[in-house]
Amino acid sequence: MIKQSLFADQEREAKLNELGDTLRILEQHVDFTALAAAVDAAAPRPSRERGGRPPFPTELMVRVLLIQQLFNLSDEQMEFQLLDRLSFQRFVGLRQSSQIPDRTTIWTFKERLIQAGASESIFDAVNRQLSIQGYMARGGQMIDASIVQTPRQSINKEEKAIVSENAMPADWKPAKRRQKDIDARWTKKHGKSYFGYKLSANADKRYKLIRRIKISTASEHDTLHFEAVIDPGNTSRDIYADKGYVDGKREARLKGQGWRMHIQRKGSKDKPLSDAQERRNKRIAKPRARVEHVFAGLAQLGGKVLRSIGLARATLHLNWKAATYNLQRFSYLKEAGIVAF
Repeated sequence: MIKQSLFADQEREAKLNELGDTLRILEQHVDFTALAAAVDAAAPRPSRERGGRPPFPTELMVRVLLIQQLFNLSDEQMEFQLLDRLSFQRFVGLRQSSQIPDRTTIWTFKERLIQAGASESIFDAVNRQLSIQGYMARGGQMIDASIVQTPRQSINKEEKAIVSENAMPADWKPAKRRQKDIDARWTKKHGKSYFGYKLSANADKRYKLIRRIKISTASEHDTLHFEAVIDPGNTSRDIYADKGYVDGKREARLKGQGWRMHIQRKGSKDKPLSDAQERRNKRIAKPRARVEHVFAGLAQLGGKVLRSIGLARATLHLNWKAATYNLQRFSYLKEAGIVAF
């Protein structure tokens, strides 16, 4: 016989705490009030001059979007899970509320950030909080890039030619336009074709926290954004990258600025690597490989695929994804007792 209890809710919450609720751990270490204030400063709350129902508090919406990125949920699934899931309700502060942000509310909040040009606000706010807590970029920096796929587009040759000019065919109806991503591009990697965008990232070697990112179309080469993601705030002048970033002129210029370049070399059929170059590549491989752990973490959060359409939304989602990774990593460092120094 199933046991009935008047205190079932409290007993379940206690059991969640015993099992180690991820969201509860985030709650203990993250200042969500400061994150919400940064978002409001970058994208002010809409005016209520015309009346209507007041929007949900920004801190609540920040928590909702972080959950969404942490568990890789669509807007529709986010609405459903907020209605259904105890840990989500508790984290956002809606345990006793009959109202929850629906899919339209979530979409509207994101549009508010995009329209205000505040897509990067959460990532910047998280990194400021990391620095305040003492987790500054240390030990050198690792740079790499990853393709982020989006749904493939079915268009004919004529339409493709127009889209390549950053335009939209005139005969497309509004409903069709909303479903076509004219910003995403094709690229090839290891002989396989991919459609979407590219995330270039810089992570510090000591803490494996993401310090800078750049979002572009997938067709743009990794090397174009190398200098854009260099972090001048790292306490070390060492920069690690794989052989895809080889550029003699750039390396010479950066060395002249005081950077120590650790970029693996690549050989060719006519000019194979020397023994000294092979040894150098092996020395670089171990510290450089730590950036792969960062991209693996992003992949676990669903950071290799996007549901959104367009570069503006890709920029928003990937900034929130990187911010979520950093908060999760920060909480792990605190729980593991890895102190900042």
